[in-house]
Amino acid sequence: MLTLTHPGIADTAAWDRAGIALPSYDAKAAAENTKRSPAWLHFGAGNIFRGFIAALGDTVLGQDAGNAGVIAVETFDTEIIEKIYAPYDSLALLVTLLPDGKTERRVIGSIAEGLTASRENGDFTKLQRYFEAGSLQMASFTITEKGYALHKPDGALLDIVARDMETGPLGRQTSAAGDTHVMSLIAALLYARFQKNGAPIAMVSMDNCSHNGDKLKAAVTEIAAAWSGKGLIDAGFLDYLADASRVSFPWSMIDKITPRPAPLIGDALARDGIGGMDTVITAKGTYIAAFVNAEGPQYLVIEDAFPNGRPALERAGVYFTDRQTVDKVERMKVTTCLNPLHTALAVFGCLLGHTSIAGEMRDAQLAALVRRIGYDEGLPVVTDPGILDPKAFIGEVLTKRLPNPFIPDTPQRIATDTSQKISIRYGETVKAYMADPARSVDTLVGIPLVIAGWLRYLLGVDDEGKEMELSDDPLLPTLQAALSGVRVGDPAGAEGKLPPILRNQAIFGTDLVAAGLGDKIEGYFRRMLEDRGAVRKLLTEVFPA
Repeated sequence: MLTLTHPGIADTAAWDRAGIALPSYDAKAAAENTKRSPAWLHFGAGNIFRGFIAALGDTVLGQDAGNAGVIAVETFDTEIIEKIYAPYDSLALLVTLLPDGKTERRVIGSIAEGLTASRENGDFTKLQRYFEAGSLQMASFTITEKGYALHKPDGALLDIVARDMETGPLGRQTSAAGDTHVMSLIAALLYARFQKNGAPIAMVSMDNCSHNGDKLKAAVTEIAAAWSGKGLIDAGFLDYLADASRVSFPWSMIDKITPRPAPLIGDALARDGIGGMDTVITAKGTYIAAFVNAEGPQYLVIEDAFPNGRPALERAGVYFTDRQTVDKVERMKVTTCLNPLHTALAVFGCLLGHTSIAGEMRDAQLAALVRRIGYDEGLPVVTDPGILDPKAFIGEVLTKRLPNPFIPDTPQRIATDTSQKISIRYGETVKAYMADPARSVDTLVGIPLVIAGWLRYLLGVDDEGKEMELSDDPLLPTLQAALSGVRVGDPAGAEGKLPPILRNQAIFGTDLVAAGLGDKIEGYFRRMLEDRGAVRKLLTEVFPA
């Protein structure tokens, strides 16, 4: 039985027989070098990090191209470190799932160490020491968009943030066990660096949200300003954070699907003699394993603003460019070429009982829907970034990525937090049509159909009339209350319910009633309420096979 550890990968011939590529460098030595002179810390130790970001560092190390080893820090789910990092010497097994059913498998050796940021086990002491090191060039993040939020929907501070602001950087900012907000932890670490040597650093959010660097900077600065206002820190710290030559917050765009570990992949690895490939479900609901299964296509575009230097990640295919180009790439992806298509499949996939995105792409009506949204409605107003071709990007998404049957992604997962995404994924295109005298929102079909479908989804009843579990969404209680009394089989019960929702610019990015889409969306919504099977009937009428 082969073991995924530093001693275990010493038997290179056995791993070769199993068809698994090993690091071409000494992974254990690289880890020790990284810990002695850290250049890169990453916060968020989950699948996207291990299957994409750490793999970039692995590629660079394999080219003997410098200091690309990375120390991983988990601030939310400490079981990840305990059960997936520690037993495997922080190695990861990346399984790339190809559309033809084949896989490519490699061991990722670039992760030097996994930490929980907890004072109880000594990790926080290590973390602070690493963060204070003058050699540290960047701290990157995949903590999800929620990780940057300091406020409740009503604008009030989260309770934990309010407490953190009272206690200061030497108070509660010492544990990942849930007694501090991650942004307070980051602010405290930056303050420690400021006090130690004031060395420059790049703080690189790689989360899949618009202008992610600004979200990170705003959160850290708000906490630091509160501390300064209470006299808890040196006022010069705010100047340090504001000086881009000392602390930068680059924008980035990331794109790669790294879904939950698939049992069939774990079983295949076990048959090939690899031990410890079972999926772990943590108490916080994280699905993770010693392996990561992921699609092949991947994109990472980063604003090249690194005041202390950076690892040579361009050697692994990362695009380094200016802020304006990052913004254009991000807009291309999230408003046109991928994210709107994903949300459309998520909404209707749940309503129609689909359990995989790939399966939906074999559904004639849903495939036609996303082609309509991508090619016909989005592409005419797309932002062209220059470094990537939008039409080619959509083509790859529709013909290779979404139909890949070996990417075990589900509409239910993608439907999470739709209320937080819909303004960007559809609102920007609607606004582009409104701003262009040569175009009319009346020509839009797919986008208003998806919005109506999402409102129909919020009723929690599928197209067969059965109750269905809805994915997490912070506005779910509010929206369901607004739709109370609406029932399948009673379209008249929707009278007056939709306009207040559709006018909500915080959700949709614009007033959809004023935009001229209210009647169309309400018409689609009522049609989907007519009876069981009405969702499918409407889709078939709009997109006949």
